[in-house]
Amino acid sequence: MMLDPLYPIIDRPDWIVRLGRAGARLIQLRMKDLPDAELRVAIRAGLAMAEQAGITLVVNDHWRIALDEGARWVHLGQEDLDGADLAALRARGMKLGVSTHDGAELGRALAVRPDYIALGPIFPTTIKVLRFAPQGVARIGEWKAAIAAAMPEGQKPPPLVAIGGITLETARACLDAGADSVAIVSDILKAGDPDSRCRALVAVTRRKAPAATA
Repeated sequence: MMLDPLYPIIDRPDWIVRLGRAGARLIQLRMKDLPDAELRVAIRAGLAMAEQAGITLVVNDHWRIALDEGARWVHLGQEDLDGADLAALRARGMKLGVSTHDGAELGRALAVRPDYIALGPIFPTTIKVLRFAPQGVARIGEWKAAIAAAMPEGQKPPPLVAIGGITLETARACLDAGADSVAIVSDILKAGDPDSRCRALVAVTRRKAPAATA
């Protein structure tokens, strides 16, 4: 399975059309601390916008609402896995992304056979307080190799998403290190011109990596 190399994460659905016009094709809707009724309305609206724009929308955390509203993708953190009905999600054909930060979490993620694995934070981030220090770009290649080594013979490894403090200036390095996609938050949402920033990230992330030299 292929992921678009650019993966913006947004905090409200009205970003979907805007970033879609700037070239985004894979977007995560991550909203926290809202009542369920408001979350349901926002997720429903986001899914409708994404479908109309031809965008793959991933719902963060709120798997019950995502299931009810017909979402095709959900992303779960390690804590979210505890209470999630993964059998119900799979029965509905939903695809699953899982966050990881260390080896134990990677093992747990691989056990549920996710459709992608996220590693972070790659760089320092102010989005939320994390228990884990920045991983660094070199960690991406290590994670990629660990995932591949854990696969049963003949089974393709899930894509790897790098997340945490990634910017226009560092996105390409993450992809060149082995990430299949880079999740971007502040570098788009807090940019002076988010549309131009997104377009620049689209150009950088979809540019082919330079050919290896002997």
